[in-house]
This record gives sequence, structure tokens and C-alpha cells, in this order.
Amino acid sequence: MRASQRLAQRSEELLLAANQVQRRTLSLQADLRGYELTGRERFIKRWQAAQAALPKEVETLTHLANSAQRIRTEQVQQAGFAYIIKEYSMPLMKVAKQDRATMRTAAPGVRNDRRVAAVRDECHRIVLTERKLAAAREERAAGIANQAVMASVGGLAGSVVLVIGYAGYVTRAVVHPVRQAAAMAGRLAGGDMNARTPETGVGEIGVLERSFNRMADSLQESHAELSTSRCRILAAADEARRRIERDLHDGTQQRLVSLVLELRAAQGAVPANQPELKARMARVTKSLLAALDELRELSRGIHPAILSQGGLVAALRALARRSLVPVELDVDVPERLPEPVEVAAYYVVSEALANTAKHALASCVRISAHVSDDVLRLSVRDDGVGGAVWGQGSGLVGLTDRIGALGGTLTLHSPSGQGTTLEARLPVTRSYPTDVAQ
Repeated sequence: MRASQRLAQRSEELLLAANQVQRRTLSLQADLRGYELTGRERFIKRWQAAQAALPKEVETLTHLANSAQRIRTEQVQQAGFAYIIKEYSMPLMKVAKQDRATMRTAAPGVRNDRRVAAVRDECHRIVLTERKLAAAREERAAGIANQAVMASVGGLAGSVVLVIGYAGYVTRAVVHPVRQAAAMAGRLAGGDMNARTPETGVGEIGVLERSFNRMADSLQESHAELSTSRCRILAAADEARRRIERDLHDGTQQRLVSLVLELRAAQGAVPANQPELKARMARVTKSLLAALDELRELSRGIHPAILSQGGLVAALRALARRSLVPVELDVDVPERLPEPVEVAAYYVVSEALANTAKHALASCVRISAHVSDDVLRLSVRDDGVGGAVWGQGSGLVGLTDRIGALGGTLTLHSPSGQGTTLEARLPVTRSYPTDVAQ
């Protein structure tokens, strides 16, 4: 291959040298004619430059010629070159310098353009011969290259068959089981605790599959224990809330109501000639009523009694009546749902309405609650400014924990300028610990 490249390069150099000699010969003749016609000195300078360069170029041509071309190049060097320089160009230029008019009538022995043309033709034949030789070399090289390509293709085809066979074995024995294990790990990470991989591998792959399945079993047990624990914590917290709410309702609220009634009775017994005392008692009564309202609101925040008494529908209607922003209700749920589900749904709506009143600048809120496929689908949507950020306050974080403990999900969608939507999904047929349902 390298020898072919060297021959091709030498051939290119020979062609360039032959063309250069041919052009230089034409230049000598053209400069002589130019001086003959115009008498300008620049033609003499160009002729002198060409005369000085031609011997070196002919020598280069002779050096590059191979054995097949050596005879022609020597003829150009010995006969043509000697004639053009010594017998044609120099004598004719000498005559021209003495008398340009005499140049036109120079003797045929001095001015023989046919011999110049013969030299050019010899150079042209050198070029043609070299091109034929180069074409023959290229054809031989192409044949050798084709043979090499065919051999390479055959070897490559065999290699491809071997690689495909090996790849199939690796895929079946290693890659496919590993991908199954990776897919199972992804499902586990996504919350699918029932994901398992078939234990069909052998050797280390089988060990990997069994290890993954044992890990999944352990994660499932831990997840179940964690869910049960979270439900029990919620149950304990809700029970404490209910107890506090009952204590406030049966104790403090009743005492305040009795005190208000006694003050009103005492106010009615005040003589007409003591208006200041009567007015003071009226102010005290009003303050007690305000404190009673605040206590009732606090009790509803701790645990809504109406939820335990009337269910989710009645509780949502009560929230809508107390809302500072107009509310549209679209509720279609059974009369009673599991109490943990009702409590979680109530707090979602309560938190959403509170945030809407504080931040949303909304003109309307739409509350939608439906049960389908054993899932309570709850949505609170307003037409406010949007832009709410998850985790900005502790309310949504606490709701997320509560709903997650019940196996549900809570999502927030609040693009800027397009309102806010809070959606909850809660399973209604899930078996809750006894402590939660009570």
C-alpha cells in the first residue's frame, strides 16, 4: 500500500514537471514574439527568467522519469533543450536586440517553430504515457483493494455472527434478569410494594434475584408496619382532639353560656335609675358572647363536632357557610364514610378555604367531592392569583402526612394568574386500625 502511494505521488510529480517544461517552452516562444512585436523590455526580462528556469525543470523531469519514460525525457533534455536555448531562443533574441525588423526575416535554421512544437509534443507524450501507467497502477490497486475488502467482509461477517451469538447469550443469561431486577427496584421506589422478580437465573444472577425479592419482602413488611403506626398516631391525635373538643363544649362553653344567661337576668333586674351599671353589664355580656364565639371556633378547629354528628356533607356545608369567599358545592358522597377519611377530607377543605381567604384574592371557590372506584376524589379550586408554592406553610405538609398515612395522595396545581387547585385522593374501602376508626 505504501509502495503504491509512493508511485502515485512520483507519477503526480512527473506530470507536474512535464507540464511545467511544456509551459516554459511556450513562455520562451511567446516572450520572443512579444518582444518582436512590441519591443518592450519586460518581454526580455521574462525570457531571461524562463531561460534560467528551464534547465532546472528539465533536470527535475529527467530525475523523476522511470525507465519507460527515461528515453523521452533525455530527448527533451539533449535535443530539444539544446535547440531551444542555443540554436533557437538565444540566436533569435540576439538578432532581435540588434534589429527587430531583421527578426521577422531570420533564417529558417534559426527560426524553426516546428522543432519547438516537436519538443512540446514530446512533453505531451510523456504526460499521456504517464497517465496510462498511473491508470494501470490504479486498476491493479483497485483489484487488490477489492480482494482485501472481500476478505475483510468475510472476516467481519464471521465476527458479527459470533458477537450476535455471544450477545444473545449475555442478554438471556445476564442482561434480561438484571433489567428485570432494575425494573422491580424502580417499581419499589415508586411505591409498588408487591413488585417481585422471577427467580429464574443461575449462579450469581439467581442470588441477585433472590436477594432483591427478600429485600422487597422486608420493605413491604416495614412499609405496612409504618403505615399502621402512622394510622395509630393519627388515631391517638384525633381522639385527643375529640376529647378536648368535648371538654370545651361540655365544660367551658356551658359555663360561659350559663354566665351570659345570669348576666342578662341580672341586667334585667337593674333599676332604671342606674343606666351606667346596666350599660356596663351589657358590655360584659357582649364580651362574653364574643369569647364564646371564639371558643366555639377554636373547638371546630380542634375537632368539628358536626363531622361526628352529621357526616362529611354536613361538615362541608358548614365550612361553605362560614367561608369569607363565596363557595360552590358539588358533593355526591355516601352519607357516612370511614371517620379517618372524613376527618382528612374536612381538614383539606378547611385549610384550602383558609389559604384562599388569606392569599388568593379569589372571587369564588368550587368544592367537588365524589366517590368512584372506591376512592374519594376531593377538589378545591379557586379563581385567584395562583402562584402557591408547596411546603410554604406547615398546613399542607401536615395534610400530606395525614393523607399519606391513609394511603391517599395530595396534589397542588397553582400556575401564576390561573388560580389554585388542591386535589386529594383517599381510598374509602381500606382496612384501618381499630384505633383510627373509633
